Amino acid sequence: MKSLSKISLLAAILCLVSLQASAQSAKYKCLLQMSNYMGEGAYVVVSLVNAKGEYEKTLYVMGDDKQWYNSLKEWYKFYSKKPAVSAKTGASVTGGDRSVTIFDIENAKIDKGYKLRFETAVEDQKYHVNDVEILLTTEAITQKTEGKGYIRYVKLNKI
Repeated sequence: MKSLSKISLLAAILCLVSLQASAQSAKYKCLLQMSNYMGEGAYVVVSLVNAKGEYEKTLYVMGDDKQWYNSLKEWYKFYSKKPAVSAKTGASVTGGDRSVTIFDIENAKIDKGYKLRFETAVEDQKYHVNDVEILLTTEAITQKTEGKGYIRYVKLNKI
């Protein structure tokens, strides 16, 4: 009987820890719509950038051939110091394409000056370090944000 109550107590503790961990971050569905540009598929990296403009974490990489990561020049400086990508990777996206993915964003980063930076590069074309930047504020995070280069717009929704 004592072992059964210990198991029940352990299960309750694990449930609480799991709930606390999930409450520390939120999932966001990200719709990325590319502009109708001509050329090869774009490599896109989505990074968490702090209030000082420094890279802290890679959330997603679109473009699975590591040979071309150096074309994302600013992000690559960060990546080359910490070559492990903790993010998901997917195929590059071409002109007019749409991509949907899901990010985990820590709640502690909201309303603290952090941004999501969408950096883009296309072979033999212009590189955009700030194609899209989304300020992580309670109101701005779910607004549609227009791109400045290969990205037409980005829209996040909390799920």
